[in-house]
Amino acid sequence: MAAGLARAGRRARAAGWRRPLGPEETLGLLEASVVHREGAVLALSKPPGLPVLGRPGELSLAALLPALRRRLGLPTELHVVKAPGREYSGLTLLSSCHRATEELQQFFTSARQRGQYPATYHAVTVGVPAEPEGEIRTGLRWQQQGDTAVVVPVPEPGRGSLARKEVKNTLTRYRVLGATGGCALLQLQPKTAFPEQLPVHLTLLLCPALGDHQHSYRVGRVLGVPFLLPPEPAEPRTQVLDEALLQRLGLSPQQLRRLPLHIHLQELVLPQGPIHAPPPPPFLRTLQRLGLPGHLEL
Repeated sequence: MAAGLARAGRRARAAGWRRPLGPEETLGLLEASVVHREGAVLALSKPPGLPVLGRPGELSLAALLPALRRRLGLPTELHVVKAPGREYSGLTLLSSCHRATEELQQFFTSARQRGQYPATYHAVTVGVPAEPEGEIRTGLRWQQQGDTAVVVPVPEPGRGSLARKEVKNTLTRYRVLGATGGCALLQLQPKTAFPEQLPVHLTLLLCPALGDHQHSYRVGRVLGVPFLLPPEPAEPRTQVLDEALLQRLGLSPQQLRRLPLHIHLQELVLPQGPIHAPPPPPFLRTLQRLGLPGHLEL
């Protein structure tokens, strides 16, 4: 498996990871990124930017599963058990057995109900939390803004909106693994699941994820002090980074718009124990350039 991940890393670097990969490149990357295989269950490390379902005509994980099954020599069709969001990278759990899928999904639900955290993410943030560890709690809801639906926080949701399921209470536990030069590597453990929960929670922490071109605009700065701006009806916009950070990352302003989101699903706890996936090359390269821990150990 380690050799396969190394090959995947070389392919990703060769492709640049700053342009969209084609179907064959993506398929080869997925095939080489398998990190766990046991019975009907298979886990691989999804690259950032690859949606699970996708829009009509869009390259997606689901569209590639039949070809991936054939490449791996599996007798039955694969389906997704658990996967990180479109812009995230990391562990993607697949199964060729519907019963195994149901058992795993029930396991994750029961684990959260028991107060456990079966999923652990790592994130590079622009900004360092005031406290080395803590919890982010807020309600989240979808809100229509113009032609776009966006996820917005609801700090004190009412009982009615919760009962009608218009708002969901969400919680993420965080811990700072390292910090330098105004950036940090965080461990994130969500206890709840809501679309875009982690990027939104990081903006509330005033430490947006690196490569967050959707929500990071909400964190403004005056004389270097961060503050939260209200959500606006706007299309995704390129994250704003100062010149010093761009230089440390080795990026030009033109390259910045293709910087992937630096949130990676690092670990999943299964009934048999935890499984892990190393971060993709852009994430590791960022850790190295910023002097954050993990570019050798993870």
